Amino acid sequence: MFPLSDQQRLFLVESEQVYRAWETAVRQHEQYRYGMRWLKSNGREYLIRVADARGNGRSLGPRTPETESTRNAFDAGKIRSHERLKGLSARLREQAKLNRAIGLGRLPTVIGDILGRLNVAGAGQDFRVIGTHAIFGYEAIAGVHCRMELLASGDVDLLYDSRKRLSLVSRRLDGSGLLGLLRKADKSFEPAGKGSFRAINADGFMVDLISQPIDMRQKDAVTFAQEDLVTTEVPSLEWLANSPRIEAVAISANGLPVLMSLCDPRAFAMHKAWLSRRPDRDPVKKQRDINQALLVAEMVLAHLPQYPFNSSAMKYLPADVLSGATRDIEQASDIRLPGMDF
Repeated sequence: MFPLSDQQRLFLVESEQVYRAWETAVRQHEQYRYGMRWLKSNGREYLIRVADARGNGRSLGPRTPETESTRNAFDAGKIRSHERLKGLSARLREQAKLNRAIGLGRLPTVIGDILGRLNVAGAGQDFRVIGTHAIFGYEAIAGVHCRMELLASGDVDLLYDSRKRLSLVSRRLDGSGLLGLLRKADKSFEPAGKGSFRAINADGFMVDLISQPIDMRQKDAVTFAQEDLVTTEVPSLEWLANSPRIEAVAISANGLPVLMSLCDPRAFAMHKAWLSRRPDRDPVKKQRDINQALLVAEMVLAHLPQYPFNSSAMKYLPADVLSGATRDIEQASDIRLPGMDF
């Protein structure tokens, strides 16, 4: 793990500023997506605010000076929105070139594309990146780069909190589900099987849709559309689902910044340490788990003082998990977690 240069830090800050302005512009532009039109009915014209691609909408009233003013204001706002988005998109592309030139691009481009589309759809906060690729977000917050051998992975885990309103997330995904969104990022994505939690693209990259154990009273599988991916329940993920959600703007390998929704980095470290001593865990993954736990714990201690290791502030994890993970981290390294008192 090594710190970013001053130039890299500057570009990272500028990337976040431009990206957040661009994302706001995208959301504003979406408000003009379907437009307004005049509709004749019974010899009169009515102003219709179109709400979807099928032309459905609601009437704003008959044609009068007031509704004509409303239409004109809408059209002028749409032009301003388009020009603003056009300018910020150009600025974002220029920043991407600078980021690539200075070596800031880290997150695999396919993940950046997926997360970017989730964010534009307004669903980015509904899916948290957990597992190996979350470290790209943590290092962006910390202003460091980690050894790539600890970050290499051929899949990404998206944690969906099954307590969220399913219908709301489905609408954000525009009725095409998560699989439909993945195909907008890469048309080669296909489900691993009918009703699978996993999609795989032509390069063999996998996206897994996972959730914490679902309430026994909930009988239906969690999915967002017909023929979509179906979440698979993973024991212990309720700890991550209950941890604070944080955001990080990371840089994709193509230089474009992207907003990542993540779990508390302390929860990541503790959960990875816990996984490393599970008897049913693949031995190869066990060593990788503890190495990643140590990496993120060290990163938090050295660069993220806003996340102190404090057992009383981490009650979203069971006490036995905290105590066992603390012991494993301290025994495997010279790291000490003085705030973890039991």
